[in-house]
Amino acid sequence: MSGSERKLNLNAFLAASGHHEASWRHADTQPERGVDIKHYLKLTQIAERGLLDSVFLADGYWAGSGSLEPFTMLSALAAATKHIGLIATVETTYNQPFHIARKFASLDHISKGRAGWNIVTGAGPAAEQFSREQHPEHHDRYESAEEFVEIVKQLWDSWEDDALPNDKISGILIDEAKVHTIDYAGKYFKVKGPLNIARPPQGYPVLVQAGSSETGKEFAAKLAEVIFTAQLTFEEAAAFYKDVKLRLAKYGRTTDQLKILPGLSPILADTEAEAQDLENELFELIDHEGAIKRLSGRLGVDLSNHSLDDLVNLDGAQTTDQVSGMKSRHQLILDLVEREQPTLRQLINRLAGARGHFTFTGTPLQLADVIEKWFKNGAADGFNVMPQVYPSGLERFVDKVVPELQNRGLFRTSYEEQTLRGNLGLARPANSWQAKKTEEEVHS
Repeated sequence: MSGSERKLNLNAFLAASGHHEASWRHADTQPERGVDIKHYLKLTQIAERGLLDSVFLADGYWAGSGSLEPFTMLSALAAATKHIGLIATVETTYNQPFHIARKFASLDHISKGRAGWNIVTGAGPAAEQFSREQHPEHHDRYESAEEFVEIVKQLWDSWEDDALPNDKISGILIDEAKVHTIDYAGKYFKVKGPLNIARPPQGYPVLVQAGSSETGKEFAAKLAEVIFTAQLTFEEAAAFYKDVKLRLAKYGRTTDQLKILPGLSPILADTEAEAQDLENELFELIDHEGAIKRLSGRLGVDLSNHSLDDLVNLDGAQTTDQVSGMKSRHQLILDLVEREQPTLRQLINRLAGARGHFTFTGTPLQLADVIEKWFKNGAADGFNVMPQVYPSGLERFVDKVVPELQNRGLFRTSYEEQTLRGNLGLARPANSWQAKKTEEEVHS
């Protein structure tokens, strides 16, 4: 795709009431609908009406994560939509490759090529839920994840594209010569294969990654096709974008093979004053005691003795190297405190909007200006849109911001393709067995 044809990619990050931590208390939200499939269907249909590439469902195993199980939910959404991609977060630490390969292949078949896998290694400890002694260290999780993803890809490839002829005349239902064992034996996993379902329509569901640590960036450059990242400023986003794109060449990849989508968490209204009023309403609903407790736990330093109007003092806080969980988010907070010297109240408010993602309060036109700046100046290929209040925030984005982006020639006016890969401008990967046969024929 040439520079003049390049278009934004937009994903909607689904949530029960919104991405502001106090959104569930706001009058415009219904937090009880967090397990109501009709709520998520409405959000997904709004996103599809806005021609967004995909919707994304986060997931975790801790109490309070509060969301429906992703495969179950996205399968239901697939049956009620036609074009929009469906991305599920699935951990590698507390799963097995065969199960995940089968589930994503099933979702891709159900949706006719609209599935995506957000690969996470398990930032939140969950060992006690899975008969484990302890949560693995950061490096071990990523090393295991590389092996996990490689096995899943081999399992998806274990059926060649034409292995299922269903030929009634010849009597051949499955061409056994085109279904292969993988016989994988590694440090963490041993899997024979083949998979028990035909190759997914997309070849591989789109591979997404959400870590921004040093290890996460390298993992993304090697394996991912989309990366969700948290960046608080244009300068930080541009530096991250350049860093990750430059890493691709060592893995034989080009810059258009990885889409970088920073989180964007907007509060929108027809005037700046109205948008600011909504933001202030949300700030007033924050549970400051709970926020201080969570922030203290994340940083490894007790902030409970701070007044809300004291400047934040992080003496004694953990360094990023000491953190086993979300290293990049930890460093983001440390950098924010050093750069802005906020009071505790200001820091809590800043993080409440979207947990460290870029927040915006203003009009649709102003937001379109910001999006255009980031997109055209090397900070983003698009955005992971995270409205602070659902559903109204997504409706305003779709109804007011998307048309402005279309008017500027930055975003599609119709879906181009039938699959998520196609709409993202990503190639369908060749089956490794078929590619090997082709190569052998060329050299024979």
